Amino acid sequence: MYRIGELADLCEVKADTLRFYEKHGLLTPSSRTESGYRVYTQDDAARLRFILRAKAVGFTLNEISELLSIELDKSNRVCADVKGMVDIKLAQVQAKMAELTHFQTSLQSLSDACCGGPRSAEHCSILEALESSTERAEHHSHRHEVHQHHEPHHAHSKVTHEESGN
Repeated sequence: MYRIGELADLCEVKADTLRFYEKHGLLTPSSRTESGYRVYTQDDAARLRFILRAKAVGFTLNEISELLSIELDKSNRVCADVKGMVDIKLAQVQAKMAELTHFQTSLQSLSDACCGGPRSAEHCSILEALESSTERAEHHSHRHEVHQHHEPHHAHSKVTHEESGN
């Protein structure tokens, strides 16, 4: 039997983490002492380790909850249920990696094109590329400029007045 701090130490997490998992229905103490302290068993420790391993490979709390429900009812579930969840998560990770690779390549190109020197940013290749690289960016900038031109003069003065702290 473990108290909350003991189980937290055993699994190298904070007691707040256990309370968080309890709040989200992932972990429930097996009992409480008369004074209200949470008491956990070896099964609770095993469940916590399961949660931590699932979290470490990227599963969300909702996904972990689903995995736990499968774990608790293994005899009535099939491997395909679990594999399906893993394959969906894997596809999400692969998509995110592709997105990050695209960001990396784009940012590297922007960085490589700029001298990074002390000259005025008036002709900065990064700013020029961002101003002209997509219609969406141009459209957004254009809408912003139009919006500024249609703002009443007193509204602009008010913002300036508020920003100055007066």
